[in-house]
Amino acid sequence: MSKFHLVLLIHAHQPVGNFDSVFEEVYQKAYLPFVQHLERHPGVRIGLHYSGCLLEWLEVRHPEYLAQLRQMVDRKQVEMVGGGYYEPILISIPRPDQTEQLKRLSDYLARHFGQAPTGAWLTERVWEPQLPSALASAGLAYTLVDDVHFQAAGFELDQLHGAYVSEDGGCPVRVLPSLKALRYLLPFRAPEDTIAFLRERAGLHPGGMAAMGDDLEKFGAWPETYKHCYRDGWVERFFAALESASDWLSTTPPGEYVAGHACLGRADLPTASYPEMMEWVLPTASRKQFHALSGEFHDRPEVLRFLRGGQWRGFFSKYPESNLLQKKMLRASARVRELSAKRLGREKRAKLERAQEHVLRAQCNDAFWHGVFGGLYAPHLRTELWRNLIRAETLAAEVAAVPETVQIERTDFDADGAEEIMVTSPRMSALIRPAAGGTIEALDFRPLAVTLINSLQRRPEAYHDRLREVSRAEPGCVASIHDNVRSREEGLERYLRYDPWPRNAFRLLLFPPDKTFEDYSAIHLDENAALAGGDYSVRAAGSGHVDLSCETVAEGPAGLAHRICCSKRFSFAHEGDGFSVSCAIDLNVSGDQPLRAYLGLELVLNLLAPTEPDRYFEAQGQKHQLRWAAAVPAASLGAPLRVVDGWQNVTASIEAPSAAQFWVAPIETVSESELGFERVYQGSQILALWPVEIATGDPWRGDAVLRITSARPAARKSKG
Repeated sequence: MSKFHLVLLIHAHQPVGNFDSVFEEVYQKAYLPFVQHLERHPGVRIGLHYSGCLLEWLEVRHPEYLAQLRQMVDRKQVEMVGGGYYEPILISIPRPDQTEQLKRLSDYLARHFGQAPTGAWLTERVWEPQLPSALASAGLAYTLVDDVHFQAAGFELDQLHGAYVSEDGGCPVRVLPSLKALRYLLPFRAPEDTIAFLRERAGLHPGGMAAMGDDLEKFGAWPETYKHCYRDGWVERFFAALESASDWLSTTPPGEYVAGHACLGRADLPTASYPEMMEWVLPTASRKQFHALSGEFHDRPEVLRFLRGGQWRGFFSKYPESNLLQKKMLRASARVRELSAKRLGREKRAKLERAQEHVLRAQCNDAFWHGVFGGLYAPHLRTELWRNLIRAETLAAEVAAVPETVQIERTDFDADGAEEIMVTSPRMSALIRPAAGGTIEALDFRPLAVTLINSLQRRPEAYHDRLREVSRAEPGCVASIHDNVRSREEGLERYLRYDPWPRNAFRLLLFPPDKTFEDYSAIHLDENAALAGGDYSVRAAGSGHVDLSCETVAEGPAGLAHRICCSKRFSFAHEGDGFSVSCAIDLNVSGDQPLRAYLGLELVLNLLAPTEPDRYFEAQGQKHQLRWAAAVPAASLGAPLRVVDGWQNVTASIEAPSAAQFWVAPIETVSESELGFERVYQGSQILALWPVEIATGDPWRGDAVLRITSARPAARKSKG
């Protein structure tokens, strides 16, 4: 009787831009001990996938680890599996970039391990029906998805003990179904439970197989798992149990299994990912309903198989910040391809190759989504992708010999059905959203590849309801990352504040004069919605200026109402080694009584690490950490309010000549990660504030200027 096959594909990845200390910690807790234990059990044969960004780090920091893997590949214990080099969600990037990402990792594995991969790890198991042609065009013959993908296509679980073929445009690939039962057994249940499960499957499907693909990080890097896997010996016992069962069980790498076994038939799979991802992507209200419904039918698998959440692309609708980043990437990719089609000299060609590298790095998936995993809420991950895209745009502009002047382009940049205004020059890039309060959504300092806004709107998340119920698991209990509930800080519920508007710059806030700085920090200003977030008309756009206008009615006390006509004029100019953005406001009011209110023009800046000494506010001759919160009389400053980032070498100076005060408050989100609930600094909101009394026929005018320069002047070149 032929043996039953266990096909394991274990995946390891760290995001572009993640801290070196995180790479090292996960290496010591998971990557290294797992492979050391595997090497001691040559009878256990598996597939391993490492993203290109992780392989690059390993090559520099731990070349001995790659040498160890090479030895295991040579003796056919390990199969190195391909995929997208920088771990993109393949369906979210252009087709030429899909091919390039896949081929780059294949070429790397061929150079370093002596053979090209025959299969691909599919990032987050995000599948869409057109992927077979993308994989096949890159020379890859198989991939792995979850059993829920098959169940959504009508397959029964008992049919998922072999490989199937999926095809697009006449291009076939084999598809291995990864069993959720195994994902939840390893490493959270005793090894004997897994062996019992496999023996049962072998009895029902002689000569068949059971596949599982999952993260290597769960074997030591997830909370509590290092002790469980290595100090308590789970991995050692598991590998020993597999070898002891070798009379009826074969551990077979995925490519070897695919090459040696006929497929069971055709599988036309719908758009899907793993179940948790399809829940995370749902809007918060829908996610709560979906979660409740799933719980209601927890014991009804015949019903649950038909309950599917959303699709991965839904993150672009749920989080406009993700959509903006992806559209910036698509635009940069298209520009690089457009220039690459031209006849260019060697120097310009080299610049374009560097630009393409930056675009590919910016396609790393983590900062585009959010669940227990996903790095959308991690500013350093978002920023690294932004920085790569700014570098790509800058190199492309150099190749195209873009003039020094400020250029204006009107386009639906983020594909939301509303027009945006792009303002660009070799020094800067700004994106104005007339339909979102006439605000600036993105602002980049190109020479230093610095993105200055890059904040995140505080919004309700489904898991916020659990904050008051947070408690640690009982000692000795090791839970799946999806079941574990913990908090990294006491009292996080007091930071649950929700922004009515996206965190853009130069938002105009008109609010009652009895409001205080504490109301501003708590987001309780009751500001006029039309002025703050309404649709502004574009009156003119060109020559470094953009003129916008808006009309609204402001309700006052005792039923008083004022009709307000607002004009906003943005001006962009080069100054010194940087640039300036000025915003002038004109308000005309008509009504029986003067309008008495507070008027604020809000900027948002995010310079990342709030506790680092080289990043700070500077006011009244004193330095303050980025989490600084204060109401500062403008007259007391004696100089512009400055925000300094020594790491990125950038300084932002804020001037509002006639303002009475500056209100400064941190923007902090509460998010969930594999480590638990955590508070994350997403930048600061800075409000230039005027108390106003505006009568009919007596217009009010005010302005604010943001100046961006390098923090350290460039060294002068010596003569001769």
